[in-house]
Amino acid sequence: MAFSVRPSEYFYVNTRDEAGAAYRVLSAFAQRGVNLLAFTAVPSGGDRAQFALFPEDSSQFMAEARLAQIDVEGPHYALLVQGDDELGRLADIHERLFKAGVDVYASSGVGDGRGSFGYVVYIRENQFQQAVEALEL
Repeated sequence: MAFSVRPSEYFYVNTRDEAGAAYRVLSAFAQRGVNLLAFTAVPSGGDRAQFALFPEDSSQFMAEARLAQIDVEGPHYALLVQGDDELGRLADIHERLFKAGVDVYASSGVGDGRGSFGYVVYIRENQFQQAVEALEL
């Protein structure tokens, strides 16, 4: 079964946690033609939220963020995994990282209900190259 793993840069946007916050950020980038490969949002304490945006083109993303006056933090590094859903696929990826001594500090994923999945693996910057080598990217 087919799957792919690719290195990706991502950026944080920290904002007030209020109705419409994600819409405002996402629509600002969409209106500027920025394609996102992944997006996550989590509370970051009190009335704050943190969005992680994974642009297809980091240079374009940064330029458009400046024009839109959106403060971004990054780049940071992660692995994007996509493919056919197969029992044990994520365990295999984590096993390879574990055996290489790579500490995965966060991850999230979703199946599409039709046999495919997407998964984000957050790796600390000082171990990113080690992770890339462990997965033979």
